[in-house]
Amino acid sequence: MRLDLRVKRLRAYMEEEGISLSLIWEPDNQYYLCGFRAISYSRPIVTAIGQEKTELIIPGLEELHAAEKANVDKIHVYHEQIALKDLEISYLGHLTKLLKRYPGGTRIGIEIASLPASVYIFLKEFGFALVDVGQKITAMRAIKDADEIEFLKIAGQLSDYAIGRSMEHARVGISELEFDSAGDSYLLEIATRDYPGELIGYEDWTCSGIERSAMPHLYSNTRRFEDGDVVIHSRQVWFNGYRAENERTFFVGKPSEKQMDLLKLAIEAQRVGMEMIRPGIAAKEVDIATYRIFDKAGYGEYVNHRAGHGLGLSEHEEPYLRFDNGLILEEGMVYTIEPGIYVPGLGGYRHSDTVILTKKGSYSITRHPREIEHLRFY
Repeated sequence: MRLDLRVKRLRAYMEEEGISLSLIWEPDNQYYLCGFRAISYSRPIVTAIGQEKTELIIPGLEELHAAEKANVDKIHVYHEQIALKDLEISYLGHLTKLLKRYPGGTRIGIEIASLPASVYIFLKEFGFALVDVGQKITAMRAIKDADEIEFLKIAGQLSDYAIGRSMEHARVGISELEFDSAGDSYLLEIATRDYPGELIGYEDWTCSGIERSAMPHLYSNTRRFEDGDVVIHSRQVWFNGYRAENERTFFVGKPSEKQMDLLKLAIEAQRVGMEMIRPGIAAKEVDIATYRIFDKAGYGEYVNHRAGHGLGLSEHEEPYLRFDNGLILEEGMVYTIEPGIYVPGLGGYRHSDTVILTKKGSYSITRHPREIEHLRFY
């Protein structure tokens, strides 16, 4: 990953804005800028980026991990075991020493959307002028480089393998959890075989039946598929931290004609969104165009979320495809296209695919069949 270039770009922005030091708190932003990611952040981790050095404050149990993975100039370790009680035992101790290098009134960069209020107050007590750098990092992350795009492509391919294997097990009597696990096991088998030593992970959710599918975000549970079910299966797979999203709505047994019509409508709305998204248009145009498909058919009131979201290191990322977002889309952005409708008594209907914007258009990195003839199981 091009970590040095990213830090260089942030430092250039800091210089333009008169910022002497940026304190990065948000875990995905830390990974983006220095290549280090922990399993847990209950023990605080801080990345400090000055004009000359990048420093990392970490708990002792992460010391070896950080030494291997973090692209920083210096690591400060705090401890929590009694044998080391005479050393630094709090991240605030290291942070205080670092901050004392700067006089009151210094402009310090923070992520205003993710920094805990307690830390904000702590910094204000030094008399610093606190300036948001979070939106700048968000804008940097929105445009993917060649390495990031390659990771996303691999994640998309792995998600296709997994969702395909789960679909082979779609039948009356299988539970949502069992359905998920069929794809999970195959994903891990392929990933271990083809990508040794790489960081690979996944999340999946299955909402089956008329009631559960009509609630867009639910965890899978032990409910078993029944004849006539509409099912939404959602899956994210990540490769070296970069995520692809892949979702399909399908039927178990024979659906009603009205249910068939609703899935066709959702497929058409997604097709419109995928065909129109490209650099040069506003983000809101995609959301508005997909909404109109549903509204024209008389189902506008059953749309309850945006048409898509940015994707990369986080499960959902800015910028969003929302009716009120005038941001002009650019080459290198990555989005999900997932317009959906959720109709009480008939169920929910949504496909999601991950697309990468190119100079002249876009292409999908998730390719599991979307057509209704591939999404009926008996």
